Amino acid sequence: IVFYEDKNFQGRCYECSSDCPDLHSYFTRCNSIRVESGCWVLYERPNYMGYQYILTRGEYPDHQQWMGFNDSIKSCRMIKNVYGNVYKLRIYERPDFGGQMVEHTEDCPSVQDALKLREVHSCVVMDGAWAFYEQPNYRGRQYFLERGDYRQPTDWGATSPIGCPEFVFLYPANKYTMLEGVAPVALIRCFCGQIIFYEDRNFQGRCFECCSDCADLHSHFTRCNSVRVESGCWVLFERPNYTGYQYVLLPGEYPDYQRWMGFNDCVRSCRIIRNTTGSHRIKLFDRPNFEGQSVEVTENSPSIQERFHSKEVNSCIVLEGAWVFYEHPNYRGRQYLLEKGEFRRYTDWGAMHATVGSIRRVTELDDAPCCFTSSPQQIIFYEDRNFQGRTFECSSDCPELSSHFSRCNSIRVESGAWVLYERPNFTGYQYILTRGEYPEYQHWMGFNDTIRSCRLIRTTSGMHRIRIYQQHDFMGRMLELSEDSPSLYEHFGHREIHSCNVLNGAWVFYEQPNYRGRQYLLERGEYRRFTEWSAMHPT
Repeated sequence: IVFYEDKNFQGRCYECSSDCPDLHSYFTRCNSIRVESGCWVLYERPNYMGYQYILTRGEYPDHQQWMGFNDSIKSCRMIKNVYGNVYKLRIYERPDFGGQMVEHTEDCPSVQDALKLREVHSCVVMDGAWAFYEQPNYRGRQYFLERGDYRQPTDWGATSPIGCPEFVFLYPANKYTMLEGVAPVALIRCFCGQIIFYEDRNFQGRCFECCSDCADLHSHFTRCNSVRVESGCWVLFERPNYTGYQYVLLPGEYPDYQRWMGFNDCVRSCRIIRNTTGSHRIKLFDRPNFEGQSVEVTENSPSIQERFHSKEVNSCIVLEGAWVFYEHPNYRGRQYLLEKGEFRRYTDWGAMHATVGSIRRVTELDDAPCCFTSSPQQIIFYEDRNFQGRTFECSSDCPELSSHFSRCNSIRVESGAWVLYERPNFTGYQYILTRGEYPEYQHWMGFNDTIRSCRLIRTTSGMHRIRIYQQHDFMGRMLELSEDSPSLYEHFGHREIHSCNVLNGAWVFYEQPNYRGRQYLLERGEYRRFTEWSAMHPT
């Protein structure tokens, strides 16, 4: 953990990698913090006393970001009991483990509402590490509890029991936007996402890396024209403090703001989406306050009207997972993120009206090493231009697509890199598509609207190296490449490649300069003649 005396990681700093009962000699005040790894509990006074603040990996540019009451941090210690999958806590209505008892193993946003307890006077932490929060929705004073017995509120440092006006909620301390209450602290379950913002298109210009919630990004960049999501699922906001237009991004590359359906280059705050694993369930109602016709949904729905027989959703309950509402069908228009909870009116999720065109589950769709479970890659085919007409969603290789659609005029690649083929069984013209929107077949350099098979390209990350040869059987002049080349003739002095060896990664050969003409996908392996990558000639 790195402490900084001034805001935005400025001024005198101190790096710490172990428990420290007195930090006063290293800095006089603390206004920003970077947690490089681990989970930590900070204390307002020396010897682990005073207000407590539980921090997980991420950046905290000012003390309000860790819900600090002031800039005083005088001791810290590392939370060590954060590994594993079992979390168990017994809470009691009276001191000394008396009265009604409830055993709890998950997050709880309200002790009073969810567990039907008026107050919590004692508890036993059986497994894991937990945190109590002073106010609803994981806010206010925090109290860190490790495995052991707590016979009365003073044992965990509180002056009154949970359930009194200032103690209402339970929640995991490993979440950056902490809510109130009690929750397991688990590094293995922490949200170790990473997102990189770039001021210019195509990942150029000034950049800022972020791995936690940030209420105000203005100090880091003035505009945002491209984004790389390394891991995690994120929601970006047009204005500070998580307001304005919302954009939900999954792992992948977004070379310009149109790729995340942005209305402009303005991104002012962001936060990581936590409930992206496990089951997804949402109940929709056509009237406010959970009245009228209802339907329970567990899968993506490109058209709410077809499923719900109504364009309007006036209230809903997110039972499991995180969801995105889109203003128009086929996942277009304004987006609204909904996490677990009740939404009595459309204004509760930030909408100006009740129209919902489509809804989608939020799940991490890459295989980056993080806490989320990987989900299948996805591509959506549309029979008509501009994402209209009959659709088919695909998440794996398919040797025959004709039974799903008769023509293909537009495509959305939700995640992954794909190669499409003009004929069945992965033959004919090839088209390589990466994540993005293709409103007509000319956008993927298609010769016509015929797509008959597709498969996922699996070797797209890490190092890329290829050796190209002037003659067949790896003879003649050789050139090794590790980067893109818009003109082979300028690099190689020849327009023909007769053989090649793909050492790392996956590559695409184009028939003409500047990535035009017929395309050929080459994955790791040896190609002794140009016919082995299905070309008719070596150009």
